Amino acid sequence: MPLSPVIATLADLVRIPSVNPAYEGGVSEAGVVAWLREFCRARGIETREEDVFPGRPNLVARLPGRDPRRRIVLEAHTDTVSVKGMTIPPFEPTISGGLLHGRGACDTKAGLAAMLHALASLKEEGFVPPCEVWLAAVVDEEYSYRGVVKLCERLTAHAALVAEPTELRLVVASKGVLRWRIRVEGRAAHSSKPHLGVNAINHMARVILALEEDERSLANTVHPLVGSATCNVGVISGGTQVNFVPDECVIEIDRRLLPGERAEDALARYQGLLDGLASRHPGLIAEMEPPMLTDEALDTPPDAPPARLAGEILREMGLDGEPVGVPFGSDASKLSRQGVPSLVFGPGSIDRAHAAVEYVEIDQVLQAYEFFRTFLRRFE
Repeated sequence: MPLSPVIATLADLVRIPSVNPAYEGGVSEAGVVAWLREFCRARGIETREEDVFPGRPNLVARLPGRDPRRRIVLEAHTDTVSVKGMTIPPFEPTISGGLLHGRGACDTKAGLAAMLHALASLKEEGFVPPCEVWLAAVVDEEYSYRGVVKLCERLTAHAALVAEPTELRLVVASKGVLRWRIRVEGRAAHSSKPHLGVNAINHMARVILALEEDERSLANTVHPLVGSATCNVGVISGGTQVNFVPDECVIEIDRRLLPGERAEDALARYQGLLDGLASRHPGLIAEMEPPMLTDEALDTPPDAPPARLAGEILREMGLDGEPVGVPFGSDASKLSRQGVPSLVFGPGSIDRAHAAVEYVEIDQVLQAYEFFRTFLRRFE
């Protein structure tokens, strides 16, 4: 049986490697951009490109609207995470049991394919939507989100739909993320005389236990849509060799922020924790490095016009239109900070993103296409 145009496009996109260059086996997203450019050219859809990094451009496809003063942005990222650890061929899209498998199938080439065909269908019909539409295919979401930052530099819009795997749920809130390092300084010595040194790993153990204790207190504050904040120590390194007293130990921390929580306030909390440890443990010298990544939370009002319309359309489709929150971040938070009411929506489950076996439900991709198409026709 021949594939629907939307699913054929998804398969084509999965075949194009676009692993973020920050990861093992990474390449430029330019191959996906070239495919999108040709797709739009063949249909008479205007496009422009802007380099975010050399050879790594964003692409924006534009469909004029009846009111050129108003704009909708459909946004999806073109990069994927690494294929390391995958147990299926990453770039050979296969279909079985109503699922399409491959790296990026779920996160987030399915959403991109649905958005692209929603735009193309209106162009083919000659339908002029109420608002101008931009489809923004952006780079680097999976590492440092510089693609959406570039997009936002001169952007004005009245609604944004960001493609991520939400199982066709309407997401109006998500946690932010704060990542930084803590470095503990010790003093090297021979392991046969450890009293002559200061063991940085031992002191870091105290820091980690204090972070674990503090994380339990985060559960006392709960946001109605995203739950409580979390703190995870994801990387630790220290020591030179087994017969040395280690003179340094470093951890990397991932802290998920609640809507309304400021990154600087969270960092001040942890500085206070370290100051308290240092006062109780002579010789403990811990330093917090500047954040590697800061992205505050998404918190779009559920009664914002784009959210109201999206919920209405989903209910008409027989889907759940109730606004929800998710723990993971996306480009939507950056668009929101630009003053654009932003929603996150797309086919597939976040549990399949980054997985050894990544796949997306084909029926959800087709439903997402219908949702995007209807939203563009009706949002004014």
